[in-house]
Amino acid sequence: MTENSPDSKNLSVNPLFLNAAIGFLSVLLIALLIALTTRIIYPRILNSRTESNSQLISSVIQLEVLNGSGVAGIANRFTGVLRKNGFDVVETGNFDHFNLEETIVISRSGIMENAKHVAAALGINEKNILREESQDFYLDVTVVIGHDFEKLNTE
Repeated sequence: MTENSPDSKNLSVNPLFLNAAIGFLSVLLIALLIALTTRIIYPRILNSRTESNSQLISSVIQLEVLNGSGVAGIANRFTGVLRKNGFDVVETGNFDHFNLEETIVISRSGIMENAKHVAAALGINEKNILREESQDFYLDVTVVIGHDFEKLNTE
């Protein structure tokens, strides 16, 4: 075979390219080995949320205030009242209807004490406290303002 045959051109590869590829792969291998030994020596710490003592996570009651009376701005008015009393109002809006006669407090997390604290702050009777638990809710309590809003505490 001669040097100019098509087979000899395909077999010849630039030695500079091969040396660069071997060098890059060597550096990559060393970096991966360092990462592996670091992970073995210093394992990852997992953060897990404790279920047994949830009071340590947050003692602030998060709630939403909904307008069930149809009076414009009533949910915002009581949002200010509840925030002055130390509650974290994270959402306001309208209820699905506006013919609610009495204001109700709905416990979303299942902790009825939170709903009772909110009801006491607004002067709502305990018979108007409902429990509606769901894993989908991120709130502790929902307050739905009814047509009796004039009887509620505004301080």
